[in-house]
Amino acid sequence: MKPGTRLKSTVCTTEVMVIRAGQGTIECGGKPMAEAAQPEGEPDAAHAGGTLIGKRYIDAAETFELLCVKPGKGSLAVDGVPMSTKDAKPLPASD
Repeated sequence: MKPGTRLKSTVCTTEVMVIRAGQGTIECGGKPMAEAAQPEGEPDAAHAGGTLIGKRYIDAAETFELLCVKPGKGSLAVDGVPMSTKDAKPLPASD
């Protein structure tokens, strides 16, 4: 997987663009994501935190970074470990 790849959830409407990728499987709603997928079923209850459009998601080691381009009900994870939203960098003071 390379930067710029678009992935779709197999269980909800979530779509992401890969910004940075390492080794592992990107999941949404408890199921692996794919480049060409049609949503079927519902996200696993333990992985139904939802995604927000325009937010960047990172894993704990910051080897994966994803940009959400279409929101959905499933939450993002790498090999079963939940991803978190990336905090915005503060702008420098303009004094």
